[in-house]
Amino acid sequence: MTYLLALDQGTSSSRSIVFDRDGRIVAIAQRELTQIYPQPGWVEHDAMQIWNDQLATAREVLAKAKLTAKDIHAIGITNQRETTVVWNRKTGQPVHHAIVWQDRRAEPLCARLREDGMAGTIQEKTGLVIDAYFSATKLRWLLDSVPGVRAQAERGELAFGTIDSWLVWQLTGGTVHATDVSNASRTMLFNVHSNQWDTDLLKALDIPASLMPHVKPSSAHFADTAAGLFDRALPIGGVAGDQQAALFGQACFQAGMAKNTYGTGCFLLMHTGGDFQPSRNGLLVTSAAQTSAKPQYAMEGSVFVGGAVVQWLRDGLKAIPGSAHVQALAESVPDAGGVMMVPAFTGLGAPYWNAEARGIITGLTRGTTVAHIARAALESIAYQSAALLQAMSRDAVAAGGTPVAELRVDGGACVNNLLMQFQADLLGIPVVRPEVTETTALGAAYLAGLSTGYYKDVSELSKLWRVERRFMPTLGREKADEAMARWERAVRQATAA
Repeated sequence: MTYLLALDQGTSSSRSIVFDRDGRIVAIAQRELTQIYPQPGWVEHDAMQIWNDQLATAREVLAKAKLTAKDIHAIGITNQRETTVVWNRKTGQPVHHAIVWQDRRAEPLCARLREDGMAGTIQEKTGLVIDAYFSATKLRWLLDSVPGVRAQAERGELAFGTIDSWLVWQLTGGTVHATDVSNASRTMLFNVHSNQWDTDLLKALDIPASLMPHVKPSSAHFADTAAGLFDRALPIGGVAGDQQAALFGQACFQAGMAKNTYGTGCFLLMHTGGDFQPSRNGLLVTSAAQTSAKPQYAMEGSVFVGGAVVQWLRDGLKAIPGSAHVQALAESVPDAGGVMMVPAFTGLGAPYWNAEARGIITGLTRGTTVAHIARAALESIAYQSAALLQAMSRDAVAAGGTPVAELRVDGGACVNNLLMQFQADLLGIPVVRPEVTETTALGAAYLAGLSTGYYKDVSELSKLWRVERRFMPTLGREKADEAMARWERAVRQATAA
């Protein structure tokens, strides 16, 4: 048993990856996930499709690698966070489609919570701001809006979970209802100081406590898989939300180390150790992946539209035939020609937190081409991430720390060299891309390997992290500051729309 199996359930696909002991990829299997848009601002997934596809890719990847379950030491799970599922404990059937993290239907409830003066209490207990992004108000919407659901919940017949809990339930044949601290910390119902569900917040949101899963450290024995799924029962040894898993997979184990994941959105996390440091700059405090019961924290900023802007160029504007063509188109012009794009398609996340913002393109002239717009779209990913890192550094300095010295990067868009170089230029620090960019799945595998004795400790994992390319800043700080000032002007225009 010399391999680890990571189940990586994301927003756009369900994937399974087999890693060897050195953290190298042996095989990958993937299935695209159907996106459901019932009305503007609403995003759903079919939870049964998620489970069926995830199981199918797990079996497919073993076949691709020419392995059986007897060759697998343990399973690690990582998942799209905040996405909310409620299901019947007896039948295992969801009561409604999963409500995806991008969904904005719960914003009216969030507005009422803000009006009721709950913002300070929620930030102090959970580290989060009040926003429809998080699970709590999605769960409340299901209780209030789906006929019969509240009554069933109050009778203890239903279970709530984020996608990790849903997969653990299915993998164990409905015998284990559990989550880990990193996913729990994204619900707006979890006290990150005590590592427990907060009874006051459950009461304030009128959510029955019987719905909630048991919470474990991220690296722990959750359960063994049910008989019949594989040719032997496999231990589930690690669970973490995708961004905390990526922080772990990037070997950011110490305070001050940071990573940015360039996926559908962008997610910048900086480890802050055992200290809860509330942000004064619009960022979140979240539980980092934990290897013990001792709380560990990270500062986090979320960009709602990162790589998704490239999908918009492809599917919305029909400007490129495929996502891989964007770099060549953007490089066909020397710069964006004064064009700025703010892709606030679903509002703006950190550090702005403006749900009413809408996307804009500014600086258009008769000389503007689709190549300039493509370059501005790519650059918008870097601008949003730079705004996050600048806010994060201000928080770090205010807490007596130091600004981030380098940024480790991963996710699909980090393969774009133009984007990574522009990111380094804006930040003025090295941007470092590892050999293995599938760090979300790798983090889940590492967590499972630690809990099952496959690895000795995190120092062993640090030695496995390997650099593929280091992007050094080439733009003068004065010009970089001018560029960020132009970005902030464009953001003000987007928020005034």
